[in-house]
Amino acid sequence: VQLQASGGGLVQAGGSLRLSCAVSGFTFSSVAMGWFRQAPGKEREFVAAINWSGTGTYYEDSVKGRFTISRDNAKNTLYLQMNSLKPEDTAVYYCAGAGLSYRDLTSPMEYGRWGQGTQVTVSS
Repeated sequence: VQLQASGGGLVQAGGSLRLSCAVSGFTFSSVAMGWFRQAPGKEREFVAAINWSGTGTYYEDSVKGRFTISRDNAKNTLYLQMNSLKPEDTAVYYCAGAGLSYRDLTSPMEYGRWGQGTQVTVSS
């Protein structure tokens, strides 16, 4: 099982980044996926999630209207388009795969597969 996140970097406030998460080792198209982030000294927090088909998406309130989660099941890849970035978005971003059944995709407990993380730094 491998989840390889990429696309992070340094960007000025107001800029954009697109994160990708390439998945292998499990049936990507059958599971919900999510993005979480962890800033220094803080707990890992939910950012966005998407169901297996891409028809259902969920966002943390502070990123609604700025971030868009999507997936390409043919390419086994998860995406997070991040626009209007703010300094408080600075964190390591992790992609994660949920189980076949779940109750709350905002909870990290629902996810059993995690990528290594990609650093996003937003300067003011």
